Amino acid sequence: MNTPRCFVFLLAIACIVPTSSRVIAQVSVGFGEADVSPTLGKTPVWIAGFGKGRAATKIHDPIMVRVVVLEHAGKKIAIASVDVVGLFNDVAQRVRSELRDFTCILVASTHNHEGPDTMGLWGPNLLTSGVDPDYLKRVEKGIVQTIRAADKTRRPANAAIGSASAPDLLHDNREPYVKHDQLVALRFDGADKKPVGIVVQWNCHPETLDSKNTEISADFVAFTVEYLRKKHGCPVVYLTGTVGGLMTSLHVVVKDDTGTPLKDGTFAKTKAYGVLVGKLADKALAAAKPVTLTPFEVRTQRFFAPIDNPFYMLAFNFGVLKRDAYVWRNDPLKAEPFKGQIDAKTPLCMQTEVGWLKLGNLEIAAIPGEIYPELVLSKVQNPADKNADFPDAAIEPGIYAQMKGSHRMIVGLANDEIGYILPKRQWDEKAPYCYGRKRAQYGEENSLGPETGPIVCDMFRKMVERK
Repeated sequence: MNTPRCFVFLLAIACIVPTSSRVIAQVSVGFGEADVSPTLGKTPVWIAGFGKGRAATKIHDPIMVRVVVLEHAGKKIAIASVDVVGLFNDVAQRVRSELRDFTCILVASTHNHEGPDTMGLWGPNLLTSGVDPDYLKRVEKGIVQTIRAADKTRRPANAAIGSASAPDLLHDNREPYVKHDQLVALRFDGADKKPVGIVVQWNCHPETLDSKNTEISADFVAFTVEYLRKKHGCPVVYLTGTVGGLMTSLHVVVKDDTGTPLKDGTFAKTKAYGVLVGKLADKALAAAKPVTLTPFEVRTQRFFAPIDNPFYMLAFNFGVLKRDAYVWRNDPLKAEPFKGQIDAKTPLCMQTEVGWLKLGNLEIAAIPGEIYPELVLSKVQNPADKNADFPDAAIEPGIYAQMKGSHRMIVGLANDEIGYILPKRQWDEKAPYCYGRKRAQYGEENSLGPETGPIVCDMFRKMVERK
């Protein structure tokens, strides 16, 4: 069969000219980290996450900020993760103001329950903030500096992504029992085929050390990162995902080398659990397949959520929670700043944001709090328990159902920490309680209110669908 001369010519050109698709698909990536541990001795450092008045006595392992920076076609994205309980939206805004050459900056926290209070709720008493403003400024500065440092280390890399599940590594503290037990691992390899860095996203409260520990620590995250760094010889960024509900390492059975179960609240269990998460990441990396992370598309949506939590209102009034308040007018997109003394008559709200990053075939949801697995995986109880406070509430649109890419990842406590994000029809604050329980389950006391879940999920849906 005769081949047309024009086809032969085009084929020859294709063989001579370097393939551009590989260049287009490739990103440049950089990693960075910095120690932002508090200084002990001068003033008390209050440990966040459990009860109030837990003063730190020692630093066991450092509080770190870890960063990955991605660049393609002049667009730069930075994702920072800090080993603290939470960072409010104003922190992300100030970091962004220092780094205006970036297309997107995502500032997240691991939700560590063994680090310094960065929100105000865990001071010496109910009416005193536990935040050291100078320390918080140092954390912000550390984030900015680490992003800049990571940006300077960027080099071309190819990416591979994998996932692995381990339901036995999670304990669900609240009925209905729904776990998000998928770990996602993203590996970047340089031209020499050696790993440039790893990003791991897992869905668990870093609280293995429990409530009596007084040593500053990043909890199991420190040991997961340590294990993976030594195993793969590269930087590691750990991201917390879906932790509402409550996804925890407490009560998870972890055994030592002799088969003896390790106790909650011990560094032995915390290290062993961290290593198990690291090995789960190894499993995900072993199954990783090449993934295209370009082009970049980033969307954010700022909105307002009403504050129906009386404890939060009290914390606002006494300056324990330091963030701007707005007057709620039943519209998540419109609210005016509140001025004056807070009272029970004025409905208030706070401003926050959701985000969506589409990096080629990978989509990342950025959620500003501790979202329940039901809302991520579209597993809201149906029908609702007859004793639920809002059994007829509409089922919220699931977060992952809005993401159509080949790969999905969620970053919780992203650019804010607004507390638990519950399905409205699972809200259970009033007797009689769901599932025949004599007392209400844990969760509602650390949520803005029953409208938070519907608003967050609806704002995310509309943002992703936006043309």
